[in-house]
Amino acid sequence: MADVLPLVEARLRSVLGEPDARAAVTFLGTDRIEVLRFTDGTAGETDQGIVRYATLGMSAQPMADPTAVVADPVAGPRAELVLSVRAGAADTDKVLRPLAVLAASPQVEGLVVAPGASLDVGEPLWPGAPFTSVLVAEAGGLIEDLELDAPLDPVRFLPLLPMTPNEAAWKRVHGAGALQERWLTSGTDLRDPSRTSVPLD
Repeated sequence: MADVLPLVEARLRSVLGEPDARAAVTFLGTDRIEVLRFTDGTAGETDQGIVRYATLGMSAQPMADPTAVVADPVAGPRAELVLSVRAGAADTDKVLRPLAVLAASPQVEGLVVAPGASLDVGEPLWPGAPFTSVLVAEAGGLIEDLELDAPLDPVRFLPLLPMTPNEAAWKRVHGAGALQERWLTSGTDLRDPSRTSVPLD
């Protein structure tokens, strides 16, 4: 069966261009996870530009239902994670390890990462970040799903939206859709690495 990761990297490059940095993290008992950084070179004078971080390695294995007695080595959802932030406003490159931790969570904790889920790293995503968790958004907007030969499921590229602790707590009560609606109605810049919490009254 074809190796999935070269196909995933080719899809990332076709949409985001050439990565200008990459880092690899290996956790005990897991496959290697890489995080690639892509810098948007088309920013105008008034725009700081966007830097995107994409994981590479999470999709090598399908995510298994944690209630399954035996994990299926072929069938099951596959995904990579993509985080987009404004460049230059914070030391966001330190997000590489937290992103790798999240990408390894299906192997380490048996999680199935899907849109609407909250993922918490238990520490700021980067130094001074007001976020310790992310909301997993719907795939297909920036990077289309990568279809694989049957019987493999397609690889989905899931955007991550950083959440403040207050937002994460509010989302647990009201749901992901309600939080996203708050962000939308407030005109929240979800790519601002130092933004404050959206009003939740």
